Amino acid sequence: MAAVGPFVLPGDDIDPSLIPSHPKLPLRLGPGLRHVPPRDIKPTIAGNLAIDAKKNSIWVDQSRGRYVPSVGDLVIGTVQRSAQEAFLVHLADYSAAVLLPQFSFELASKKNRPQLPSGALVYARVASAEKHMDAELECVNPSTGKADGLGPLTGGMLFTISLGMARRLLMPRSAEEGKVVVLDELGSLGAAFETAVGRNGRLWVNSESVKTIIAVGRAVQQTDEGSLTVDEQQKLVRKLIKDLS
Repeated sequence: MAAVGPFVLPGDDIDPSLIPSHPKLPLRLGPGLRHVPPRDIKPTIAGNLAIDAKKNSIWVDQSRGRYVPSVGDLVIGTVQRSAQEAFLVHLADYSAAVLLPQFSFELASKKNRPQLPSGALVYARVASAEKHMDAELECVNPSTGKADGLGPLTGGMLFTISLGMARRLLMPRSAEEGKVVVLDELGSLGAAFETAVGRNGRLWVNSESVKTIIAVGRAVQQTDEGSLTVDEQQKLVRKLIKDLS
């Protein structure tokens, strides 16, 4: 099984201690890496390094595949319809709907159930994801009974991002560990907005200004699609702020 290494951007230096070695097998460079003579290995795409010591191989995991629910993931879902005791929620294209029990909300009871129409957005946590069973979500902390920021998302716009970008944004120190500074830079230069990030490749942005919502969402998408470096993100933000003013 491959070990997950640090996040890298195109052109980054790779710590030599991360490169596997094997007494018999030659080193195999997988997708996202290239050899720069005489001894350097450089990433060509953004993503996490993946190292398989047994096969003496290393590559960059871009995480652009289909989302598979995992317990504890924070996700943004779209309500498809309401069943008797739960909402059916869409998380990703080409994936089965998951269940969101109607009692999995703060202060929910038989007399006080949330009313979520088709198309409503919810910020939720994956509570269970058993094989051959429908995954379940929750919008409440089961130990405290509090929402802790989960629940319906009102207003704003939803943007699609890669699974890799979602993972970077959800890192506790996204600027240092994920090398994503675009949101911090926008905020520091005066843009007023709020966001929610779903591990399923969804970004929700809200603001009093529609122009700001679109600018923030597109800034993250451009950072994602272009694998922008920190300097390139800062340059992009300065341009966006100028356009917004």
